[in-house]
Amino acid sequence: MSREQMEANRRRWDELVPIHAESRFYDLEGFKQGGSSLLPVERDEVGKVDGSTLLHLQCHFGLDTLSWARLGATVTGVDYSGEAINLARRIAEEVGIDARFIESNILALDSVLEEKFDIVFTSYGVLCWLPDLKAWARTIATHLKDGGFFYIVEDHPLASTIDEGMMDRICMAYPYFSGGEALKFELQGTYTDRSAQLINNSSFEWVHPLGEIVNSLLEAGLKIEYLHEFPFGFFQRHPRMTKRPDGTWHFDDPSISFPLMFSIKARKRG
Repeated sequence: MSREQMEANRRRWDELVPIHAESRFYDLEGFKQGGSSLLPVERDEVGKVDGSTLLHLQCHFGLDTLSWARLGATVTGVDYSGEAINLARRIAEEVGIDARFIESNILALDSVLEEKFDIVFTSYGVLCWLPDLKAWARTIATHLKDGGFFYIVEDHPLASTIDEGMMDRICMAYPYFSGGEALKFELQGTYTDRSAQLINNSSFEWVHPLGEIVNSLLEAGLKIEYLHEFPFGFFQRHPRMTKRPDGTWHFDDPSISFPLMFSIKARKRG
């Protein structure tokens, strides 16, 4: 069943690509003029990439991938949306950045890519689209060089339980544990344009607790170097949040101490 659900998600993401590309959220024109889509968190924690090979999993239409290339990495981006990959290639050509983009379900990436990389990177709103984190972690380990590292910065699983529409309080609307079953949503619009009219409204998401994420990486043979949790997020999850100059979103009330994001760095033993 998960294959059909992932295919429904892929059709939706194909439809979302042009809407996202025109949005202020992604600021494609700003990127073309030399901007970066990376937030300070991942830039600081990943560190210098000059001279490194970097594989970006679930890259959407490639702005983060190309931002890493501007910092000196030799980049490969992967996404299962053909529309996203085609746009990423066009952007790379237009701005004159040497980058490779591959259309593939990352859980089947081994069938189309044998190369190993110094860094495997993924970020922000990616894990909920994957039904099998053990297969995900094996893909990461397969494509890391010995001594290379994996880095993820992502929604905190606890934050994903928040009811985004409750103005006066913070309350839980979605499960932290789901037993592996996908949650189905019927969604008109998208996070960049709530009024967008879509054909593909069905969306399926999988819940992955923090323990499952960490243990999947450990079982794949990676060594966790750190797990960081942050009291801020990368988008406005709740009406009581405001945006800071660095691009992160914080609750207005400092007494609300809630993990909204996490990051993990894990290394493949050499």
